[in-house]
Amino acid sequence: MELLRLSKAAKRLGVHPVTLRLWADSGKIPVTWVGRERRFSSVDVEAVKVSTGGERVRLEGLYVRVSGSGGQESSLDAQEEELRATSTGEVVKVFRDRASGLREDRPGLDRLLQAVADGSITVVRVTHEDRLARFGVGWLKRLLGVHGAALEVLHPKKLGGREELLEDFVLLVTIFAGRMYGMRSAENRRRLLAESGQCVDGGGR
Repeated sequence: MELLRLSKAAKRLGVHPVTLRLWADSGKIPVTWVGRERRFSSVDVEAVKVSTGGERVRLEGLYVRVSGSGGQESSLDAQEEELRATSTGEVVKVFRDRASGLREDRPGLDRLLQAVADGSITVVRVTHEDRLARFGVGWLKRLLGVHGAALEVLHPKKLGGREELLEDFVLLVTIFAGRMYGMRSAENRRRLLAESGQCVDGGGR
């Protein structure tokens, strides 16, 4: 019999060390204390492995997102509730963002990807694909796969290739049209202010 350190025992079981620590605290697996360190009997580790069928434990990270910065708390809660209700593993954490799906610098998404990279999460779950990102979901799937994690979409798209391409094209046109309108509006405001004498170019008074 060998006494294994936490990290080594977790690796043999195919789970994150945090999960193994929780199992030990709940009595699912016996633990031996050596000083201030937890140690696990190799016999107990193998027994737990057999009882779980040797399958990797599902460590779920739920990702929910809304586009606006406020007033959509109920939508975030609804997404989380639906994902929790259909969960078949251990929900490790819920990651939230209030930002456009076109933005890459989303705090919640960054924390999610970090959790996947360090092995805390093995399954990423979203209600709809566009909650994760408007574009580039395929690349994100590959990135998750590199770290041994999977993406599960509760309501996958049922569009054909042509319909999906058309949907993406319409979305792009809408985005650029909105930006152009915003730019023109700003230019018109500056022009009207200049004509009224309230604003002088060049920083003059």
